Amino acid sequence: MSSRRDRTPREGSGADKSPRSQPSSVQSVERAVSVLEILAAQGEAGVSEIADELDVHRSTAFRLLGVLENRGLVAQTQDRGKYFLGAGVLRLAGAAAVRLDISQEGAPLCRELADELGETVNIAVLDDDAAVNIMQARGSASVTAQNWLGRRTPLHATSSGKVLLAHQPPALREGVLARTLPRFTDRTVTGAVALRDELRSVEERGFALAMEELEIGLTAVAAPVRAHDGKVIGALSISGPVYRLTEERLRELAKRAVDRADELSRRMGYAL
Repeated sequence: MSSRRDRTPREGSGADKSPRSQPSSVQSVERAVSVLEILAAQGEAGVSEIADELDVHRSTAFRLLGVLENRGLVAQTQDRGKYFLGAGVLRLAGAAAVRLDISQEGAPLCRELADELGETVNIAVLDDDAAVNIMQARGSASVTAQNWLGRRTPLHATSSGKVLLAHQPPALREGVLARTLPRFTDRTVTGAVALRDELRSVEERGFALAMEELEIGLTAVAAPVRAHDGKVIGALSISGPVYRLTEERLRELAKRAVDRADELSRRMGYAL
């Protein structure tokens, strides 16, 4: 058995180890994290082993494991004797890795493209029922553009959102279309039939447009970024004022967005 950890205050013996002792919320979180670290280091461990590592009562360790098991972060072996890290940890790690990797790999591409075009370039990923911008680069012509970094934007009214929504499984996509979608301008597409048709077009042509659908005067084009398995994990967008992004200019920007999104996809391991 490895040495006991000092990550949390020791309960010691006697009254401190009573099953009735209720640690603080922060202490409970620290202990739960320590449980995950123990299982990561040892592969698997029983309740008594974890209790000994944390220097807590067995019932305390059992409660911590129960909460983590309910959230899918740990699981038990078939004979119910040992615990190991669950699939929920992989899901969280995968989501974090995707955001980190796409942001790191996409940063130089975005900055280069923004410098070339003079417009704002963003990378967005799906965050539940919205698109969240995790990377932004501004070109010389867009110095007064607002900061979109970290903002959650609606899927149906943005070019990035349409790209992400178009490539979701049908059940999830239809779930969004079944809602009452907010109208931001008179050009916002809110009808399920019209939006469904547009999402189909996004898949076919490989990019999405949003022309003054979120804000008057703002136009954008976005293309999908794929992971190694072909799954769409993000959208690269180029945005600017409608007076600069004419129809001819948008055709050019759409091609540039697709080219750079494809390049980022290759960096993410996707073979085009």
